[in-house]
Amino acid sequence: MKWIEISIQTTSGAVEAVSNILYDAGVTGVAIEDIRDLEMLQKEENSWELIDETLADTYLEGAVVKGYLPETTNVMDQVDLIRKSVDYLPQYGLDIGLGKVTVSAVDEMDWSNEWKKHFKPLKPGNLIVIKPSWEAYTAADKELVLEIDPGMAFGTGTHETTSLCIEELEKYVEKDQLVYDIGCGSGILSVAAALLGAKKVIGVDLDTLAVKISRENVALNKVEEQVEVYEGNLMDVLVQPGDLIVSNIIAEIIIKMCPGILKYLKPDGIWISSGIIRDKQREVESAIEKAGLEIIEVRSKGEWISITAKAPKRP
Repeated sequence: MKWIEISIQTTSGAVEAVSNILYDAGVTGVAIEDIRDLEMLQKEENSWELIDETLADTYLEGAVVKGYLPETTNVMDQVDLIRKSVDYLPQYGLDIGLGKVTVSAVDEMDWSNEWKKHFKPLKPGNLIVIKPSWEAYTAADKELVLEIDPGMAFGTGTHETTSLCIEELEKYVEKDQLVYDIGCGSGILSVAAALLGAKKVIGVDLDTLAVKISRENVALNKVEEQVEVYEGNLMDVLVQPGDLIVSNIIAEIIIKMCPGILKYLKPDGIWISSGIIRDKQREVESAIEKAGLEIIEVRSKGEWISITAKAPKRP
């Protein structure tokens, strides 16, 4: 079967908006090549040596978002709509850089495997090593190997927000804890929490495909007894307070979660939130503090922020 690859050259800050345009056009997943992800990895001594050193040569300045549509009679009409939607983004004050949209025809086998070539094992923190299922890796002492087969639609762990969350999980996950992963995506953080010793982990995502991929990665890592993944809206499926919540989503959703967050956190419970662009930091911090939590750590990588907060002690 022939597919049309739509490639959009843009900025790191516009990746989410451009990805949404592709999803609205009917693509089932996007592949993102962001030079800032590589720059972040170059600064991480433990991570860069695990990444294919030729990868930087293939990346353009800024970011490229790719999506795939089946070659049908009206596919070029869809492409024209994508172009117009991208061109309109600056009207919202968004810097899209070149905003260049290109198309090419590819075979299904080509696009489903091309993105895998440069995804190598990487170590975002001190303990967890994320290893693609098709790569071999021998763990060093104390390393915890997390195998993942993310599929085209979901992250591979290289993004700053995922890295920030894993580093925080390494600090705060303890044995016998109940951990919630809200917006679990490919399940990386759910599996990481289990490998770090959490007694029970509940992952939740709105996306049916995300739930499927997460469950597959849970099985791949043999942590089915610890991790359960559900389809649902934010915390709607949760039935009791947890010891730790991790939310790698976006700032607007984190703010929306704030008013009811203490209902789902035990006293002294930890909330790790990320997916927060630097411009939204103060707004998110204000919402978290207004909800009654104490911010205990704020960290950044590139333009992204993670905020770790603690619920108050029992009265």
